[in-house]
Amino acid sequence: MKNVRGFAALLLASTVALSGPVPTHAAPAAAMPWMNKALSPDQRTALLLKRMTREEKLKLVFGYFGTDFEPKKYQAPKEARPGSAGYVPGIPRLGIPPQWQTDAGIGVATQGGAKTKLPRTALPSGMATTATWNPELAYQGGAMIGREARASGFNVMLAGGVNLVRDPRNGRNFEYGGEDPLLAGTMVGAQIAGIESNSIISTVKHYALNDLETGRDYHDLRISEDAARMSDLLAFQFAIERSDPGSVMCAYNRINGIYACEHPWLLTDVLRRDWGWKGYVMSDWGAVHSTEQAANSGLDQDSGFPFDKAPYFGAPLKKAVAGGRVSERRLDEMAGRIIRSMFAKGVIDNPVKTGPIPYAAHAAITRADAEQGAVLLKNRNRILPLRPDIKRIAVIGGYADRAVLSGGGSSQTYPVGGNAVPGLEPKTWPGPVVYYPSSPLRAIQALAPQAQVTYSDGRDPAAAARLAAQSDIALVFLTQWTSESIDTSLVLPDNQDALVEAVAAANRNTVAVLETGGPVLMPWVDRVAGVLEIWFPGTAGGEAAANLLFGRANPSGRLPVTFPADESQLPRPVRPGTGLANGQMFTIDHPEGAAVGYKWYDAKDLKPLFPFGHGLSYTDFDHSALSAGMTGEDLTVRFRVKNDGRVRGMDVPQIYVSPVAGGWEAPKRLAAFRKVDLAPGADTFVTVQVDPRLLAVYETANRRWRIAGGQYRVMLGASSRNIKETVTVAIPERVLPANWRPAS
Repeated sequence: MKNVRGFAALLLASTVALSGPVPTHAAPAAAMPWMNKALSPDQRTALLLKRMTREEKLKLVFGYFGTDFEPKKYQAPKEARPGSAGYVPGIPRLGIPPQWQTDAGIGVATQGGAKTKLPRTALPSGMATTATWNPELAYQGGAMIGREARASGFNVMLAGGVNLVRDPRNGRNFEYGGEDPLLAGTMVGAQIAGIESNSIISTVKHYALNDLETGRDYHDLRISEDAARMSDLLAFQFAIERSDPGSVMCAYNRINGIYACEHPWLLTDVLRRDWGWKGYVMSDWGAVHSTEQAANSGLDQDSGFPFDKAPYFGAPLKKAVAGGRVSERRLDEMAGRIIRSMFAKGVIDNPVKTGPIPYAAHAAITRADAEQGAVLLKNRNRILPLRPDIKRIAVIGGYADRAVLSGGGSSQTYPVGGNAVPGLEPKTWPGPVVYYPSSPLRAIQALAPQAQVTYSDGRDPAAAARLAAQSDIALVFLTQWTSESIDTSLVLPDNQDALVEAVAAANRNTVAVLETGGPVLMPWVDRVAGVLEIWFPGTAGGEAAANLLFGRANPSGRLPVTFPADESQLPRPVRPGTGLANGQMFTIDHPEGAAVGYKWYDAKDLKPLFPFGHGLSYTDFDHSALSAGMTGEDLTVRFRVKNDGRVRGMDVPQIYVSPVAGGWEAPKRLAAFRKVDLAPGADTFVTVQVDPRLLAVYETANRRWRIAGGQYRVMLGASSRNIKETVTVAIPERVLPANWRPAS
């Protein structure tokens, strides 16, 4: 979603009338045969469409912002949930409920302009959840926020951000699933499936290649079709295959000259013809630029009026259908796809109703996510975990005495207890800056009752250094707020680098705890003893941080994104759009193609600060006994993992593949991974199967995936740069059609 920048002259009068509330008593089944649950979603949809008028179909394809917007004198429909993202009227006489839409990446969000904020549980950022490399945990988190959405009266969650991290400065990276298509698609797909287990719809978004916020409304991203299919679109494909989301949300940007929400190749050729997906495409709020082109290219629902320049799917669509420029058949298809998802996901059969929320139980879920997603980047001389007999602890910076940071924009979930650090800039869009009232300081004090724990706000580096010099250990909390609609420097703001330098100079036992949306530069990294990345850790993040620091939780996160040594290593060292006036069109060329993230670093032989897949533990793991071979047409890999240390821990062994003869966009690709939980001394054998598309190159001209026959290296690693064992296997040539998908 986005902030309102333009407003159409026509309001509700230009659209079909809103519906009233859904009746509490359904009509007899004989009068509504589509309510027969024994029928398939397709059969039920066909029956219902026959009974719908054109006006009723038009109602379903046009949505409204769910929150008043006083600067433009917009008033949300009274039937909308207060402070919500969106509302689409229902059709009471046919038993079709309204679509109550909530923003959703980490929890049930409230729009910033709403007078009253809805307090709800927030998961850690999407980046943090992906850093767990644990699809089961992602599913549990999705199920939890889906339950809260349902209990809050919502039946559509605008969740599922799976855009790849092509530029670490993208202010919205914190919502997404990292830089690798397999990892991102697997993790985000699991969360979507969890959300939809509550008989509600989730989106997957932002389709596609919405990888920079600067100029997102108009910049033109240039990339070849085959490179897109092997990178960003493959992430979407994996997510859709793993979750079958009810809706896809199309993005703001242009791709090769055409806006995403009116792009026939994206919306029809790829999504429908090749992937066979049956849900409906909704626009992002303000991402529509036409009526006929958008409708005829594959957009099914124009969302969030009044964000577009005109109500394209309101009165203009009605006129276009009447004039035959958008066919009646196409309108049936648009409305039918929406209805089908409502049947398939249980929205019609299981109407939402508000109810109580078990906050304590949900806090345990978000805390577990934060603990497993935290990445221990450095741990010199095993400075962590903190000893139980430690006497003096300095806690410095980051408002750690009060809270942990969250990311901004439309996904902002407000916590029980309110914003712990109110009044920070920006106070309005894309703010406010919100800190969750989960204090690392208080949690540390609770776990170290015998220690002297002293706090410094860090604004005076000299004062912080004096406190550090008097302490056994110095914990420096460093924050970088990022948000939708803006991009961010990789340099920590507010003189925090100088703060770390001063503290580390005074106490060699300094540990930096990072609360960031993604990678940052660390010019001080060689002078600190430890670095723990906790991302935006959610509404139980303070407790999670303390548990990690004291070893009550063993860090098991692995980086889902490469941390560059400096910006010169990026494919575009100067951020696109820099120095241009707002609204000035520009293009973003992608010469890296499908070589996103670690693949770019490998292809260019660049040494990052921290590589993709990296993460330390308080125990030690051994990887061995790697073998690989063909099981039928598929590559199967087996290996052994052993916990060689003294404490229980979770490991994430990673399988990479590479053709000996070369020919790919990069030397290797992530092909499989598995998170394993092992007691001290325990071991396990893991068997994984490699998706054949990860061994193939996409050929646009032939609309197929082709695996070149030959020798392939199969590598077992602890990260993309820490390979433990390698074997070679012969793989025969294989061709897969564009519509190939694994058997369910």
